[in-house]
Amino acid sequence: MFDKSDPRAGLAVAAAAPAADTGIAEAHYTEFDGDPAEVTALGSPTWITRGQNFIVAYSRLAAGDQLHRPASQDEYAVVLHQDDAMATIRAGGEHITAKGQCLVVVPPGESVIVADQPTNVVRVFDIRTADLAARAANAADYQQVHPRVAPLQIWPEPADGDRLRFYRLDTIAPEAGRFGRIFRTRTLMINYMYPTEGPRDISKLSPHHHDDFEQGSLAVRGEFTHHIRTPWTPDMNQWREDEHTSVGSPSLAIIPPPTVHTTRATGPGSNVLIDIFSPPREDFSDQAGWVINAAEYPRK
Repeated sequence: MFDKSDPRAGLAVAAAAPAADTGIAEAHYTEFDGDPAEVTALGSPTWITRGQNFIVAYSRLAAGDQLHRPASQDEYAVVLHQDDAMATIRAGGEHITAKGQCLVVVPPGESVIVADQPTNVVRVFDIRTADLAARAANAADYQQVHPRVAPLQIWPEPADGDRLRFYRLDTIAPEAGRFGRIFRTRTLMINYMYPTEGPRDISKLSPHHHDDFEQGSLAVRGEFTHHIRTPWTPDMNQWREDEHTSVGSPSLAIIPPPTVHTTRATGPGSNVLIDIFSPPREDFSDQAGWVINAAEYPRK
């Protein structure tokens, strides 16, 4: 259910998921300030959290520090969210210097990210990156496959082949009827929301559910409360109380299907969320003009 001013109000509404004996997974929340999964020789920490089909690695890199991936690595995405971020990314015989708020798609194969100055780096992988999935803080949650989540699907190759792709976010102006700034790769969809100022109007929230895919909500600026309601199944042992979980930035919420959810910005200043899905969403892809790089990544 969306407020009429929300661009998603025009999407086809899925029927509520039927009751079933299959349990509904719990939501997971990570604040990127506890014990990291790894620390480099220069002291840069990285935290890792996963969903069923995607992995988020959040690194605070010291100047000159590096993040490497091997030749066996599949395509992945890099998000820089600080205004003063600066990093050089090398892959596939190319290199770019990424500055400010931006998204970069890194092609398959060996790659390195070098912080040209202290920079927070978000990397988003699909679940084929098994070494990072195994080191995720919530890896134990996925020892068994969650049956309500649709499996990973790999979409067609890019129209112009594999290469480094750089998207500056400050050049993408809001458009009436378009929801955020959405990009897709062969296995991911990332929606870098526009900043909102101050707390969200409590009369214009957007409670909704997804039948069969998880949502990662990455908070990179401000404060939020995630409101999540678990539908009842025939087994009362699986019922849960409604959740109203407050988080800061940076943090990541993993929201399972078919929970009803909405997120309210609560910070007094600028608040920014980045939504992550895997595989790419068909309903968002159906909307003309919503996917910024749709011409580069064809539909199935």
